[in-house]
Amino acid sequence: MFVAANADVAESATVGDGTKIWDLAQVREDATIGENCVVGRGAYIGSGVSVGSNCKIQNQALVYEPAVLEDGVFIGPAVVLTNDTFPRAITPDGTLKSASDWEPVGVLVRSGASIGARAVCVAPVEIGAWATVAAGAVVTRDVPAFALVAGVPARRIGWVGRAGIPLVLEGDHWICPQTGERYRQNDETLEVVL
Repeated sequence: MFVAANADVAESATVGDGTKIWDLAQVREDATIGENCVVGRGAYIGSGVSVGSNCKIQNQALVYEPAVLEDGVFIGPAVVLTNDTFPRAITPDGTLKSASDWEPVGVLVRSGASIGARAVCVAPVEIGAWATVAAGAVVTRDVPAFALVAGVPARRIGWVGRAGIPLVLEGDHWICPQTGERYRQNDETLEVVL
C-alpha cells in the first residue's frame, strides 16, 4: 500500500494491499478500501464508506457516507455521491444542525459501474452493475445494470457492455462491438445471453 505523505487516512480506516492514496486525499474513520485501488488527489472518502477492490476514485471526487462501492467501480474526477435528501444547515428553529438532526442515506454503486467526471448521484440511488453515468449527469433515480445514462436529470440513452462500449442492436440482441458479447433486453433491463 502507498499513502502520500500529505494524505489524511484515519487510524481506524482499513486499506487493502496494493492500494494507492494520493496527495491531499482524506479517508475518514472506519472507511474500508479494498485491494489494488487508486484514490486520487484531493478525493474524500467519508466515515464508514465501503470501497471494494480494484476501484479507481479520481481527483477531487467526494464519496459521502454511507456510500458503498462494489469491486471494479470507476468514480471520475469531481464526482459527488451525496448523502442528504433534504439538506439544511439549520433546524426550523434556526439552530445549527448536528449529526443527530438528520439520517444520512447512501449511494450504492454495483460492480464494474462507471460514473463520469462531475456527475452527481443524489442519494438514495443505486447504480447497476456495469452501468455508465455520463460526465456531468445528475442521477436522481436508480440506474439499471448495463444502462448508459446522461443529462439533467439523467435518463437512459442506450446500453453498454462490460467493455464500456455502447451496444449495437442486431435483430433481437444487443451486441458489444469489441467483445462480441450478446445481450437481451427485457423492458428496461438487460441480461447477458450465455
